[in-house]
Amino acid sequence: MLRINAEQRTAQPWHNGGGRTRELLARPAGPDWTLRVSLADIEADGPFSSFPGAQRWFAVVQGGGVLLRFAAVELQVRAGDAPICFDGADAPGCALIDGPTRDLNLMLRDGVGAMRLVRAGEPWNERFAERGLFTACAGHLAIDPGDGDSRPATGLRVEALTLLWNLGGLPCSFVPDRPGPCGWWLGHSGNA
Repeated sequence: MLRINAEQRTAQPWHNGGGRTRELLARPAGPDWTLRVSLADIEADGPFSSFPGAQRWFAVVQGGGVLLRFAAVELQVRAGDAPICFDGADAPGCALIDGPTRDLNLMLRDGVGAMRLVRAGEPWNERFAERGLFTACAGHLAIDPGDGDSRPATGLRVEALTLLWNLGGLPCSFVPDRPGPCGWWLGHSGNA
C-alpha cells in the first residue's frame, strides 16, 4: 500500500500556469500518465487547465468552494458536496465563492474510475483494479477481511491530506477524528 502525504509534496505550477498543484500519484510518471491524482490550491479566479482525452473527477477539500462555468451550465461545488465528473478537455472557468480553496482531482486517460464521498464508518466495496482513499482529516481506516473470515478488521491510523493507494479488493471504512467532510474513495480499472 502506498501512503502519500500531500504536505510532503512540492507544489508545482498548473498545466496552464494559472495556479499550483501537488501531484500525489501519476501512472506512468511524466506527462503521458493514464491515471493521475492531485491536490490543487486555487487562490484566484481563472480557467482550469485543459486535459484532452481525460475523464476528470473533482471535489472541494477545504475552503468556501467554487463556481465552475461550463459552456451550457454553472455548478457550485463546496466542501462536503459529492464529487463531479466532466471531460478534462472542457477546462471550465472557475470563480471562488468565499476565498481560496483546496481541491482533489482524479484524472483518467483510460478505463473507468470513480471518486466517492466517504460516509463516516460506512463500508466501501466498489470493484476496481486499483482503489484508494484520500483523507480531508485524520482518522482510522478499517479493512474488513471479508465474509466468513473470523479475523478482525485491520486498522490503520491515517493523517489528514493523505492518499492511501492499493487498498486491495476487501471492504473498507474510514472513521474520522472529527465530524464533517472527511475523505474520498478513489477507484480505477484500466482497459484490458
